[in-house]
Amino acid sequence: MADVLSQGEVESLLAALGPGNKKKKKNKPAAAPGSGGRAINVYDFKRPERVSKEQMRAFQALHDGFGREFGASLSSMLRTIVEVKLISVDQLTYSEFVFSVENPTCFNLMRSDGLDGHLILDLNPTIIFPIFDRLLGGGKESRHAIPSRPLTDIETRLVGRITDLAIKGLENAWDRLCELKLSVVQVESNPQLVQIVPPNEVIVLISFELTMGDTRGIMNLCIPFNTIEPLAGKLSSDTWSAYTKKSADTRQRLNLETHMGSAGVEVIVHLAETKISAGELATLAVGDIITTEQEQTSPLTLLVEGHPMFTAYPGVLKWKKAVRIGEVISRPQDLVEQKVREAEAQAAESGASIEPAG
Repeated sequence: MADVLSQGEVESLLAALGPGNKKKKKNKPAAAPGSGGRAINVYDFKRPERVSKEQMRAFQALHDGFGREFGASLSSMLRTIVEVKLISVDQLTYSEFVFSVENPTCFNLMRSDGLDGHLILDLNPTIIFPIFDRLLGGGKESRHAIPSRPLTDIETRLVGRITDLAIKGLENAWDRLCELKLSVVQVESNPQLVQIVPPNEVIVLISFELTMGDTRGIMNLCIPFNTIEPLAGKLSSDTWSAYTKKSADTRQRLNLETHMGSAGVEVIVHLAETKISAGELATLAVGDIITTEQEQTSPLTLLVEGHPMFTAYPGVLKWKKAVRIGEVISRPQDLVEQKVREAEAQAAESGASIEPAG
């Protein structure tokens, strides 16, 4: 027969399990020797905080503008309202990022010449397949079946249109810091097959929420810290907002003009065009004359580096064949600018004549 506890023993057990006793047994942070009793903060060497809070705020401000521009570009392409909202900016290890991404997914590996490294743009299947449906003429259904499979070749080409818009938006957003010069070098469905940095390397993860009607999905931008480390000084909140590209001084401008002015260019004069048969070409000999429809007095076309620039007239100078420069050939963009100026002048004159009557 089991022993029966007395009332005193029961009260002792309850007192030992009470909340007051738990507080007494709770371990307190150890004080550092010679620190005056101050507690020691725990630091995880596996997840070092290499990006400061100030730089994280700069990233947030930088990509908040990117989200608005990218959303406007997507809305224009899809003919529907697409909202791109920045939801978080975090720093974590590359392995944690890879294992947190769905498999399969749309993993775009991008090469940046301006940063001398790689970036990753991850598009979640929950939003990418509804975008495909919209691009291919669908989009009437509010709910979409999301297949769990890698992208096909056609879908990969369609993703290229989306990533091109994202690249353009990122390059515009980063323009005050550096020229990204992004290009997609690989598109993968399995994120574990892409290894751009060691697993324990710190990365900055910027997450966006894409909303198209009732459909929502996540887009992640992964930037390794070693890629952006040369720009760490420009990412502080004080200097980033006021940072602008350095304009060239007078000495640099004159030096560039002097060297560019002495550079050689290819000049070609287009004499005439005609057509002959292969038989006539085979029987040509030295001294034969080929007739053309070009009049002797009509101007020729002078090309500089393959672009028509001037009209010219043939002649002889100091017993050498030469051409005399005529008029400047108007380019299409020059004509457009001229018409715009004329329209603005007419609008200004009409406005000036209307005001006194009012």
